[in-house]
Amino acid sequence: MLRFLKMKAFDPRFPTQKTGVLRGRLLAAFTLVELLVVIAIIALLIGLLLPAVQGAREAARRMGCQNNLRQLGLALHIYESAFRRYPPSRGWNGDVASPALVWSAQSRLLPFVEDLAVGADVTKNLNNDYDTAKLTNSQTLISSLRIEVLVCPSETNAKPLIDEEERHYPLNYGINMGTWFVFDPVTKGGGNGAFQVNGRLKSSSFSDGLSKTLALSEVKAYTPYRRDVGKPFFAPPLSPAAINGLGGDEKPEGGHTEWVDGKTNQTGFTALFPPNTFVPITINGEQRDGDWTNQREGKSTTAPTLAAVTSRSYHPSSVNFVLMDGSVHAASDSIDAVLWQALSTRAGGETVAENY
Repeated sequence: MLRFLKMKAFDPRFPTQKTGVLRGRLLAAFTLVELLVVIAIIALLIGLLLPAVQGAREAARRMGCQNNLRQLGLALHIYESAFRRYPPSRGWNGDVASPALVWSAQSRLLPFVEDLAVGADVTKNLNNDYDTAKLTNSQTLISSLRIEVLVCPSETNAKPLIDEEERHYPLNYGINMGTWFVFDPVTKGGGNGAFQVNGRLKSSSFSDGLSKTLALSEVKAYTPYRRDVGKPFFAPPLSPAAINGLGGDEKPEGGHTEWVDGKTNQTGFTALFPPNTFVPITINGEQRDGDWTNQREGKSTTAPTLAAVTSRSYHPSSVNFVLMDGSVHAASDSIDAVLWQALSTRAGGETVAENY
């Protein structure tokens, strides 16, 4: 009997409670191979899911960008209905030292979009210096405000520019200043785009048709550029590589940083090169993608404003734009250069195919 009990106590067929619990735990655990397989499957699923999530986010940002342009296109129509003309790119009274009338076309459109209060304050200050103009509260600089309708959701540098006493905020939608020539301070003549210095263009000025002329297109904030060479009028360079040889003062990240400023390098673009063209310029000994302006508007009484200010965006392989008729489209990076320039002229007489 005692022998039987001893055999039963140590017989594997009659495990103790402690041994049974231990065995149950061992049977329920993963082996190392099984754990590695599970981790591999999870990594694979994440790898498949991440591009889809990123694609969905970019699609949402693109839609938000297009909606901003749609609002600006509508504001442009309302402005024209109210004043029987389109806004100027900026004003100029012939005095290089005067800051009067220099507000951008975008700032003049604000009373006709959702920023009604800011637009009203801009209207009150159109004859004043935008660097010091303040809201009705007499405390907040208008130039320092972030205007949501002017900022693309994909912009990676949506941050204020702080320069001593000045406070500015960038923008992502530049007005169409034509192909190359922007302004002649001697004759007061403007370029072939949709906006001009002291411009009073009307619908009848667009013989190419409002549906075939660019109004605004995307630009990148904090674009490096070179400026104020002061050359007399000359023909546009044939390639982006020739731009750097034109010289000029270096501005490492000064372009499109001031939504209130009506100069082309701040709130405009030209169609010399197609969207997202890499234009190599040397800044602090480093080659960067940038812009070039012969002479900023209002800074000389003799040197013309000639500009290679390229439309750019963070959207993959395309930029969004709005035409003068208010319709919003996207142009691929591979758009024909001649077509892009034809879209920028208001009265060039070109044949424009709707193949962006």
